[in-house]
Amino acid sequence: MISAIVYDVGHVERYTIDDESDLRAAREAPGTTWVRVSSPTEEEVRAISDAFSLHALEIEDIRGGVRPKTEEFDEHTFVLVKTVALERGETTFDEEIRTQPIGLFLGGDWLVTLTDEDERVPVVSDVWRSVENQQGRILKQGPDFAAYRVIDHVVEEYFNLLDTVGDTIEQIEESILSTPDAELIEGLNAVRRDLLSFRKVVWPMREAVGVLARGDLVGVDDSTEKYYRDVYDHLVEIVDLTETYRDLTRGTRDIYLNVVSQSTNEVMKRLTVVATIFIPLTFVVGVYGMNFGEHATNMPELTWPFAYPAVIVGMGLVTAILLVYFRREGWM
Repeated sequence: MISAIVYDVGHVERYTIDDESDLRAAREAPGTTWVRVSSPTEEEVRAISDAFSLHALEIEDIRGGVRPKTEEFDEHTFVLVKTVALERGETTFDEEIRTQPIGLFLGGDWLVTLTDEDERVPVVSDVWRSVENQQGRILKQGPDFAAYRVIDHVVEEYFNLLDTVGDTIEQIEESILSTPDAELIEGLNAVRRDLLSFRKVVWPMREAVGVLARGDLVGVDDSTEKYYRDVYDHLVEIVDLTETYRDLTRGTRDIYLNVVSQSTNEVMKRLTVVATIFIPLTFVVGVYGMNFGEHATNMPELTWPFAYPAVIVGMGLVTAILLVYFRREGWM
């Protein structure tokens, strides 16, 4: 699916693309040409490649899961960026990061955006609609500014994802402090995996935008470099936030282990108190549970009429004394 638009200050013209000649006509039209390609067929890929002199390896990078990067060719600059989104699973904390590559081919007066997906990518569609509706300063700028707007929208999604991850970490931490559960640590591990996957996207993304911000490329005007530097600063902040959240997950895991250990210690303390109380009681009943003769003289208390009540009272006193001692020591 191919769409083309040619725009200038106060002028926007849409082109219907049926073959390669339509692409060349759109490219040669006065103004800035933007061609948007979504889920192209092999014939459409060949037509785009021939019309704009695109290399086959660039198309392969978009489809091959290559990390974000920026490469300069003879007539254009190739920028590969990736959008990110969290997909919810069946459980509360079951989330997975889904990435979607966007290829931007930046020429002197043209821009080609290519995505290998069936649906239109929202970040591209939003900028496309702003051009169609002649909104903002984008009509006054060249294709490098349109590419900046697309990349800036991608980076905004990064912030949204980190906000969601931060809320999830806070929710897990609160749940751990109230009711620690094994499901929470599974959710925390899932968040750690998401952050690792996100880190693999945002680090090379920062380097790719850094190339655009340094002014080394011919296709980026001096007036647009400051916008790319702003995006680069945002990516540096995102990288720092990602590392901070990774540290938070490690800290939350330590909190979980400490809470579980404390809970286990409390249980062991109660069991120890119970066992300590029953040790002297077991000794008493063990002594008087031995098989003595009916008229044994070595234990005269066996023939005492009040022997049984005295033993019971004595055992009760021992229990009471131990309970008072344990409470004073703070063990109960």
